[in-house]
Amino acid sequence: MRQLRGQIEVVSNSIEMAGKRQRDMYVDIDTRLRRLEQPAGGAPAPGATVAPPGQVASAAAGEDARVYEAAQNQRRIGNYQAAIVAFQGFLAQFPQSPLAPRAQYWIGDSYFNLRDFRNAIANQQRLIATYPDSASVPDAMLNIASSQLELGDTAAARRSMDNLVARYPASEAAEKARRRLATLR
Repeated sequence: MRQLRGQIEVVSNSIEMAGKRQRDMYVDIDTRLRRLEQPAGGAPAPGATVAPPGQVASAAAGEDARVYEAAQNQRRIGNYQAAIVAFQGFLAQFPQSPLAPRAQYWIGDSYFNLRDFRNAIANQQRLIATYPDSASVPDAMLNIASSQLELGDTAAARRSMDNLVARYPASEAAEKARRRLATLR
């Protein structure tokens, strides 16, 4: 019965996380695009042709956003293998994009959905190591714990969730970890 409750909690959490991630993604993209479109404020070189404010940033931001969105579309329709390839291509093409941490997150999440939990963990750990200040880190930590649970490593999952709660106590991911920890104890 306890195992069944744990499985129900994992599925329920996955559904909640998917909705949250989708909302967060749209807010994140919008915020970052607005920042990129703001004029830098520097003076142009003498004789230089100046593009209208935001045009250059919009073009660059638009291209990475289009490639990112194409990868997201693959993920949304459940084509996780294609999404992984597309997000990896995105990261190779736009390693400095503000969307790069989310792309790395979705690679790990796609592996999770393919039930390739070891690759899910490895990719979420890569996100944490490469983008330690990203807002995606708490979700990545929860995804690692979920993967560890799926692999049957309850002790590691508990440690991961305890670490998440300690590092990001106010995050939604920490709240979910607390609920899940309560069912595991």
